[in-house]
Amino acid sequence: MSNDLDTADRRRHAVIAGHRGDLGAATAALDDADASVREAAVGAVIRLTGPAPDLLARMATDPDVEVRCRVAEAMARAPHSDTSDTLIALLHDPSEQVIEVAAWCAGEHVAVTDEVLERLIDLAQHHDDALVRESAAAALGAIGDERGLPAILSACADKPAVRRRAVLALAPFDGPEVDAAIDAALTDRDWQVRQSAEDLRR
Repeated sequence: MSNDLDTADRRRHAVIAGHRGDLGAATAALDDADASVREAAVGAVIRLTGPAPDLLARMATDPDVEVRCRVAEAMARAPHSDTSDTLIALLHDPSEQVIEVAAWCAGEHVAVTDEVLERLIDLAQHHDDALVRESAAAALGAIGDERGLPAILSACADKPAVRRRAVLALAPFDGPEVDAAIDAALTDRDWQVRQSAEDLRR
């Protein structure tokens, strides 16, 4: 795609390429100097070919956060067995925004690799950013693997927004510890946490 066009035009051309079936133009835009064009190109190529593992792996190393977030979003529809290495890379991204999206994506898969599960457990318990901890706890609940339960229980004592999601993440589990966490949430000082616990009880 010619860089003689201004950024807005190049971005528009990338989007149009995705709708018109012009894979060559969409692919060429992946190398554009402007991040917004590359981000649009990722969407265009995925529209035409699906979330291909080689595309996701390549663009997961893009220097721009928004491009990497677009890749992370696409991971939810990608075959996990072919893209787990890329997902791990995104879960270790320097940007909290990318990690949050990648964690959400992991929760969209029925099963994940042990490495992904272990990373989600670590994020839910230890990451500095509350949104990341919240997203990781929610993903662990969606995955439903018993190994993630201690991290979810830990998140039930986190900040209010994290507690709300963590309580809901208890849904696939049972046992005395789960019952105790739900009982505690029923008397939480945050009404939304209490509401989440009431929803589970119902």
